Parts: sequence; structure tokens; C-alpha cells
Amino acid sequence: MHQLALVLQKKGAVVSGSDDEIYEPSRSILQHAGLLPAKMGWNPERITSDLEAIVLGMHAKADNPELLKALELNLPIYSYPEYIFKHAESKKRLVVAGSHGKTTITAALMHVFKKLKKDFDYLVGARLEGFKQSVKLSDAPLMVMEGDEYLSSALHRVPKIHFYHPQIALLSGVAWDHMNVFPTFENYKEQFTIFLNSMAKGSKLVYNAEDKVVCELVEAATHLERIPYRTPDFNQKEGKAYWNTAEKTIALQIFGKHNLQNLAGAQKVCEQVGIEAKDFFKAIQSFNGAAKRLDHWGENEHSVIFRDFAHAPSKVRATTEAVSSLYPKRRLVACFELHTYSSLNQEFLPQYQKTLEKAEKAVVYFEPHTFSIKKLPTFDNEIVKAYFQRKDLVVLNSQKQLLSYLKRFNWQNTNLLLMSSGTFGGLKKEDIVNFVI
Repeated sequence: MHQLALVLQKKGAVVSGSDDEIYEPSRSILQHAGLLPAKMGWNPERITSDLEAIVLGMHAKADNPELLKALELNLPIYSYPEYIFKHAESKKRLVVAGSHGKTTITAALMHVFKKLKKDFDYLVGARLEGFKQSVKLSDAPLMVMEGDEYLSSALHRVPKIHFYHPQIALLSGVAWDHMNVFPTFENYKEQFTIFLNSMAKGSKLVYNAEDKVVCELVEAATHLERIPYRTPDFNQKEGKAYWNTAEKTIALQIFGKHNLQNLAGAQKVCEQVGIEAKDFFKAIQSFNGAAKRLDHWGENEHSVIFRDFAHAPSKVRATTEAVSSLYPKRRLVACFELHTYSSLNQEFLPQYQKTLEKAEKAVVYFEPHTFSIKKLPTFDNEIVKAYFQRKDLVVLNSQKQLLSYLKRFNWQNTNLLLMSSGTFGGLKKEDIVNFVI
């Protein structure tokens, strides 16, 4: 939302906003732009009849006093994706959707388009190297969007992807997530069926042919032109990944089977907008990935530290396997934080079984007070061990415990992987680097 505010301000719109709390770095960015509210909270007097539009974020509740005032005044109210579609309606719209990989794939497309000087707008859910903002709105003929399946707003309790109606889409994979919104896997899967049905006849769908659920959904989407992709031929050695293309082997900046699969999907999408394979391969060699996706926190001759955003079961498994396979001769210590609503729900925990089996030492971390924040019933450490199906699993409940456990290791010939959409209780890079590297 704050990125959209900045873009609209730069386009000449008069922008104001409200929130009950604004975190860094958004707070400082808004303050620098003169857009930070004078005080936090909701004041219906801010909502007046001369406002041309309200853009409603997904966290404002249905009884929000400013929203109620906007409804009373009959002002035009858009959810975030509705507003983006309003801007992009006359463009060629390219949407990357799926339970995993969509940020990396969107980032790869943006990297290639920029390298090849293609004019495009974008919407992506992460900070990317070479891009000042995560949203761009201009007169470009093409817009590439990361398609989030989470809810749009209190007035539009449907996934954002339902609003975009792309002419070109990619579906990367479907694995149950967001249990607080989609209580069953079937209900979650249905959202992607609706997404595919929202695309006009003859639209192009690039899809992961190695994902059984995706293939099931795609088989029913007979109105679309369906274009499969698969994990390409690749090898990894000396901490680097190499893509063996038909013409030559190219070195990559990112690694892991899941990321090679993501890049294969991006290449197929590029074909649909007229980018030749040789140009894609040349451009993709300098792609470093998206922020918080296997961030490199430090390295010496015998250890590497990675910090990753992984939180859903499929992401935890793929990320753990990626680091293990890149360094097969080193031990891997993998630490995963239960932080999301789904991961802190006992009914969802079985989805994590054996996700950490590629790590020699595995740690699951959660802070008991988080249950009250999420308004969920608690469970104990033994429940976690049972559902992860790993007898030697270490379960820790505070940052002090985590640091104490990690400091006991001899880090010779050992890598560390930290995975969470949270912060491990505010853990900073220097807290770890000082004793591992």
C-alpha cells in the first residue's frame, strides 16, 4: 500500500492515508515523501466528499470508521487489486500465480525485461535489485504482476488474483496455505480454478507440468492455450548452479532445483512476449533473486549462512533440499520458525512432516506468546516433534535458547539455514555471523 501511495504521488495525485501502526522501513519512506499521517489511528473526519477514490488495504476491517464514512458518502472504493486492474485494463497483463515461486519468477521476468530494455509496468511483493520500488504505473503497454491468492479487502473477501484477468499467466504450483482464510485444501485449490476461469478464451497459460495438482486444474482449463514447463537439465558444483541449455552451459547466481524450475517457467513466459531463448539466457545469468529468498548472510572457507522467507511446507522442503544439494559434503543445520497463522495451527502441522529431512540437524522455533496474538489454542514442543516426524528434532521457544543452541556447534564444514516469514524474535545478522563465520 505504501508503495502504491508513492507511485500515485509521483504521478501527480494528491495522496493521504491512515493506519493504526506503520512499521519500518515503510514508516521512514512515507515520512521522507511527506505522506506519513500526523498521527496513527482512524479518524472519519479525514474522509470527505471531495475524495475521488479510496484504496482499501486488506488489513482494514469491515467496521473501520473511515471505511464506514466512505460508504456513507458513497465514494468510489477500490481494493488494491481492483485499483491495479483499473490502471492495467488496456495493457497486456502478465500474472504469475501459485503457492510458491511466484516472487522469484516475477523478479526473474522483471530482470530480463529490464536487461532487454522492454517497457513494462510491474507489481511484485519483494525488494528487487535494480528497482527502486515494488510498483510501477506508467504508459507502458505491458504489466507483469505477482498474483497473490490472499484476500483483497474487507469488502472483497476473494483472492487478489481473481481481479487481474491476464492474457498470459503462469501457475507454479498449488500446495495448501492460508488456512485462516481457506479452511480446507479443496477450498484453497478452488481459488486457482476461479483464477483460470477468469481468463478469456485463447489466453496463454504457462504451467508447471511437474505439479500434480496444477496438471489437474490445467486439464480442465480447455479454453486456454496451455504451455508446460519442467525442471531443466542442470548441475551444481563448488557452490554454483549451472543450466545446461541446448546451446551451452550457463552459470547462475541462484541455485536449487526449485529455482531452476522457476527460471524454466520464466523462460517459457518470455517466449510468449517475443523474447528469444538466447536473449533470455544471456540476461538471466546476472539475476540474483529476490530479497529474503536465500539471502546470503555470510561465508568463509567452511561455512555459509542463508536466511530465507520460507514458511509454507512446500517452501521449507524445497529450500532445505536446495542448500543441502548445493553443498553435499557439508553438514546442514536448518532452523525453521512457526510464525504464520497456518503454521501455528495444530490441524495444519501435519503438512510439515519430513520437510526438514535433508538437514543433518533440524530446529523448529516458536514463541508461545504468538498464539495469543494470533488468537489460537496453544500446543507444546512434543506435538511439534510428532507432526514433523523427526525424532531428533530440536524445538526451541526463545531467541536466547536458539542462540545458546547454535553457539554449541563446531561450525567447521557446516552450513546454517534460517527460515521464517518472521524474525526469530528480532534476530539480527550480526547475532549469528559473529560466531558462525
